[in-house]
Amino acid sequence: MPHFTMDYSANLDGKVDFDALCRVVHTEILGTGLFETGAMRVRAIRCEAYAIADLLDENAFIDMSFRIGEGRSQEDKRRTGEAIFTTVTEHLRKLFETPHFALTLEIREIDPALSWKKNAIHPRLRKTDG
Repeated sequence: MPHFTMDYSANLDGKVDFDALCRVVHTEILGTGLFETGAMRVRAIRCEAYAIADLLDENAFIDMSFRIGEGRSQEDKRRTGEAIFTTVTEHLRKLFETPHFALTLEIREIDPALSWKKNAIHPRLRKTDG
């Protein structure tokens, strides 16, 4: 159950190709070998309303949240977070050339007793993986 969400300020429209960024993150996550392809979800959500720091119009953000199921070691989670953050930072390096951009990432482990899922994609992909 790896679900990766990027909330971003609307003023990044035209500055970031979020389709490409989603694919970069997807590739990085799958490259860890810790997650099944059929469970992957990477999405970007545009935030129309926001107030950032000193309220300058140029201020922008991407807040990344990675929700995963239990079962990975603390080291695996740390290594995955560092790999994703490094890759995204490099992908967005031009945004860091100004003093107006903030990037964050948090990994959260989902409590299995409080999570419900039904996935018709898994059976199809598991047939091709075996």
